[in-house]
Amino acid sequence: MAPTDLPETLRLSLLDRSRTRHGEAHASALEGTLARAERADTLGFHRFWTAEHHAVPGIASASPPLLIAAAAARTERIRLGSGGVMLAHHRPLVVAEQFAMLEAMHPGRVDLGVGRSLGFTAPVRESLGVTDYDTDAFSRDITAVQDFLHGRGPVTALPVLEDPPPLFVLATGRGLEVAARAGLPVVAGGPRLLADPSPLDRYRDQFHSSATTPEPYVVVSLEVLVADSTTEARELLLPEAWAMAESRETGAFGPLRSPEEIRRRRFRPQQLRRMEEWMAGTVHGDAEKVAGELAGLVERTGADEIMASTSTHDRDALARADAALAELLPE
Repeated sequence: MAPTDLPETLRLSLLDRSRTRHGEAHASALEGTLARAERADTLGFHRFWTAEHHAVPGIASASPPLLIAAAAARTERIRLGSGGVMLAHHRPLVVAEQFAMLEAMHPGRVDLGVGRSLGFTAPVRESLGVTDYDTDAFSRDITAVQDFLHGRGPVTALPVLEDPPPLFVLATGRGLEVAARAGLPVVAGGPRLLADPSPLDRYRDQFHSSATTPEPYVVVSLEVLVADSTTEARELLLPEAWAMAESRETGAFGPLRSPEEIRRRRFRPQQLRRMEEWMAGTVHGDAEKVAGELAGLVERTGADEIMASTSTHDRDALARADAALAELLPE
């Protein structure tokens, strides 16, 4: 494989978290997500997923099904899904009903990604009413959602579908084992996994073929940004790097601030270190550099699909970066 050649079978997708901007109405973040979905549809991306976060100042999206419905009404081709629905906070029957309805209205275009996060802070977890949710509970709920979607539940989830939406597991660690036993595709990411992809090898080794997923399928999610230069790409990623570093100190993941505002700050060594660590877990630079790094990432992880979770303060710059990334798609 040449260093800049991506596999012809590789799929590229986007995850949008509806990031808020300092001084901007939260509704603008949601409109930004929907406009980005429209662009992703025309650019040829395979999927466009939205996120579930509760009471996080920097993220406006708390309900993936609502955003999926809105995005589906404004797009024609692209698959739309959740990255993901946190099963700790929802009953399996309700999740199955919501996504069955979406699939019935938009056949062949809906994905159901599920995760097990409880929320960022104790007050959020307490407000949601769940403060403990282990891997066994997660596994049981995944099975229950599958049963309802496929007509095997104790009651019938409506609408009944001939082809229910596919289910993906957002997972690291033991979550990968859950996905392997259930015979489901995984969405994985994070610096530890990208540095040591051996858990993905175990997922493949332990995978039990299922009717919906006969072979293991791995989606690797991370920040990917294509710009004219590495310097420009780093500047565009700076707001997200700062938000991550600041959240480690304040416990609050805040809205994106402009690079100019952030540059005026006097960083402490620990803050600089955290920002650099975050940058190191991204793929960024010009098109040739990004293509080469993605090719290496695919070779290390065996990824079938890359899902870019990129955010920038400047939405026009994000649109240009998405377009440049789409140009790397194998023809």
